[in-house]
Amino acid sequence: MMEAGGGSSSSGAGGGSGGVAESLSSETPASAASRLSFMLSRRYQYYLDKSTPHILYRWIAFFIIAFSYALRVYIVQGFYIVSYGLGIYILNLLIAFLSPQVDPEIQELTDGPTLPTRGSDEFRPFVRRLPEFKFCGMTEGSLLLMKALQLLGIDVSG
Repeated sequence: MMEAGGGSSSSGAGGGSGGVAESLSSETPASAASRLSFMLSRRYQYYLDKSTPHILYRWIAFFIIAFSYALRVYIVQGFYIVSYGLGIYILNLLIAFLSPQVDPEIQELTDGPTLPTRGSDEFRPFVRRLPEFKFCGMTEGSLLLMKALQLLGIDVSG
């Protein structure tokens, strides 16, 4: 009984230390990059989760970013075509933000009017197709991307 325990622990310790040394020395750049990417995505998600309840600050940041982008376009006197495309993208997001997830008129035509059948059924008059958090995040991200392209001097005007 002691030999089995001793034999397994000694071979396990030898195999374990060799495995750790092997894994450190044989780590490829792709696995290191994927580990770094995973670590950065977890940190990004952590800060994203912490910022979720701060609606006012999120909208203030959106308007500051939008104003700084518009001011930069005005000062540079360029990027009109890209700004036009960006405006169409933001307008598309705004329409998705303001429209319901399920159109009641189309639902009435296909299913007919429905009433709650159980006491636990909640009447939800308006569920957005695009939630506010995603709308604000996507518009801020697109504005920051265009601002970064401007500041780096990358010619996107054609």
